[in-house]
Amino acid sequence: MLRRIKEKISRGFFTMASSPCTPTPPSMASRMAGARLPDKSIDIEAVIKQQEMARDLPLPSLSAGQISACKNALKLLKQKSKSSSGRGVIDREFDTLQGEKMLNYKALSSTTVAVMSNNRAKNRYIDVLPYDITRVILDKRHYDPTCSDYINASFVQDNAHEDLPRYIATQGPLPSTVSDFWTMVLQQRCPVIIMLVGVVDGDQSKYAHYFPRSENQSETFGHIVVLNKKMSHSQHGITRRVFEVKDIKSPEPPMTLAHYEYLEWSDYGVPDSTRSVCELIRASFCIPPSAGPFVVHCSAGIGRTGTYCTIDHTLRRIMEGDLEAVDIGNTVRNFRSQRHGMVQTRDQYRFCYEVVIKELESYVSAGPQT
Repeated sequence: MLRRIKEKISRGFFTMASSPCTPTPPSMASRMAGARLPDKSIDIEAVIKQQEMARDLPLPSLSAGQISACKNALKLLKQKSKSSSGRGVIDREFDTLQGEKMLNYKALSSTTVAVMSNNRAKNRYIDVLPYDITRVILDKRHYDPTCSDYINASFVQDNAHEDLPRYIATQGPLPSTVSDFWTMVLQQRCPVIIMLVGVVDGDQSKYAHYFPRSENQSETFGHIVVLNKKMSHSQHGITRRVFEVKDIKSPEPPMTLAHYEYLEWSDYGVPDSTRSVCELIRASFCIPPSAGPFVVHCSAGIGRTGTYCTIDHTLRRIMEGDLEAVDIGNTVRNFRSQRHGMVQTRDQYRFCYEVVIKELESYVSAGPQT
């Protein structure tokens, strides 16, 4: 049935494309400066203001062809989500992924830079390390040449869909890496940071203080000055901020970016409802992928981060008419080949399906808008 649907869509509105399981590693130059020339025309403050005015963020405006793709994908996903006797399809998919996990890690596990003596203290967890081939490389031109170019952050992308966002999946900054974090954001020209963790989860600190929490307040982190220009709260637990970030050692003008904070997502767990995550997804739809890589972080930068990236990427592919996106297991496999452990738990994997199905139902119910 999937083949028939794909053939039907490819003759109509869309061109199908499949994702490679193992991506082509980004070049050294692209990992230092970004693979695309960032779109500097986006007005982040206008984006946030528009979101503040809406009680609920509007659904994306979809064509009849896109709604048709959403309907077909929804049918396939609901079939997969139905539990049969014993373990359901989704559970079996996750079991397969977990069985592949260590095998793939050993095959891809060149993490030599992360374990260098001068970099070890920059890792929040000793078992969550970026692969050498996909790690974000800091440009050392603004540093003492003896400094490391290392940060625990990985590019995660789908080379078959270059028009969709590239993600930078990263750990919550440590006190010693806050300046590195902001240097990465500036050098990669990242238009948005999506934060999925509170300062403390249980009795453990999950990220170091890296931004001013009050409106019109500024703070300096090393050679980076961060100004909190604007802050507001949504009805579904999302805090929106507009930051102006400036490297005082660089002649470049300040950069403005969006920051979305969602705190009600526990480590290894999932939110009680899909609503807030759907709101985050819709908020990010307002920022064009051409604006630069989207930074996503939790504590380790793999569980909640991987879940968010999987949901966002799957929905965007379906809206492009790519029904192979219903193979969420393959997306997770692809992302894990770029950052070890993306989507950590069975509940998080099930949640990917739950959110995608819920959001597609909203799109189909609204119908064509263009």
